[in-house]
Amino acid sequence: MWQYIVIAVVVFVFIFVFATYNRLVQLNNRVKEAFSTMDVYLKKRWDLIPNLVETVKGYAKHEKDTLKEVVELRNRAYDDLSDDEKIKANEELTKKIVKIMALAEAYPDLKASKNFEELMDQLTKLEDDIANSRKYYNGTVRIYNNQVEMFPGNLIAKLFRYQSKPMFEVNESERENVKVEL
Repeated sequence: MWQYIVIAVVVFVFIFVFATYNRLVQLNNRVKEAFSTMDVYLKKRWDLIPNLVETVKGYAKHEKDTLKEVVELRNRAYDDLSDDEKIKANEELTKKIVKIMALAEAYPDLKASKNFEELMDQLTKLEDDIANSRKYYNGTVRIYNNQVEMFPGNLIAKLFRYQSKPMFEVNESERENVKVEL
């Protein structure tokens, strides 16, 4: 009789490990998918920046430092960056874009430029898409991290070396008001 109990416990443990492992794989793949979706929009924004900088250059010649920082950041090889580096680079790029948008307020001719207006419309749409994809990414990361960190799934996660993933968060400098000094 006790042999059946031992067999039942072993079968139960095996089924639990198997099911939890499969759930971790499924959630990990969802996180990868969510990051890939967000990455498409981040890459589009990355590619739009040189056009925006060139348009602004003609109007704001004495704002070279801001534009130079954007160009230097943008000149990094995006495809060679790791996922974490992409997140950090885009956080920096977001700070610089906010400064460029604030510059437009200071230069009415720039703001009225058809080319700048079209680029800003594209950028605004991309920012909305990025915000939505960030929400999706963070939601999938939350679900995945819950599975990795909560008992008893954390035991299986440690066994198979699954680790928590970082959220795509707004940093403190993005929450501050932009100061434009002319």
